[in-house]
Amino acid sequence: MAERKIILNLAVSLDGYICDPEGGFAWISGQGDRRLDTVPHYDIEAFASQVDVIVMGRKAYEDCGLDFVAEPQTKQFWIASSKPLALEPPARWISGDLVASVLALKKQPGKDIWLFGGAGVTDPFIRADAVDEYIIGIIPILLGQGRRLFHEGFASIALHLEQFWIDDGVVVMRYRRRGETLGK
Repeated sequence: MAERKIILNLAVSLDGYICDPEGGFAWISGQGDRRLDTVPHYDIEAFASQVDVIVMGRKAYEDCGLDFVAEPQTKQFWIASSKPLALEPPARWISGDLVASVLALKKQPGKDIWLFGGAGVTDPFIRADAVDEYIIGIIPILLGQGRRLFHEGFASIALHLEQFWIDDGVVVMRYRRRGETLGK
């Protein structure tokens, strides 16, 4: 059985924000022009069926809840926060060294692990070079401010474009580390 993958999968504005200044996501939509669409389209539900753990930060949890996936009760949600959180299953609070905890989980049998959140959650994984795949959907809008996906200051990581989809002006790109095969 292949080792699980840690996959960062998020939508961002063209200027790199995952939500607006108020934590909103209403801007996540296409442009109303399908002339450049690819077939097939990116299928987020198919992706979600390939993961059994979703790691997210407190802010992403507060902004999105658990209903951004179909049948959330079939997943484990690890909510990272430095402060204790009272959560209902299938969500659980996790603190401490999040990267070490997720890397330990990665060695156990199961489906892939979805990294879902802003720079507060994703940055430690990027700095540790622990992300196996990046699936980034670029939404055709410039927000100018909000919550960023990436902080500055981590080492360069060379990526290889493995696949892309265009759907209503949204470009979804799937990258892996350069020099590795996708089935890693």
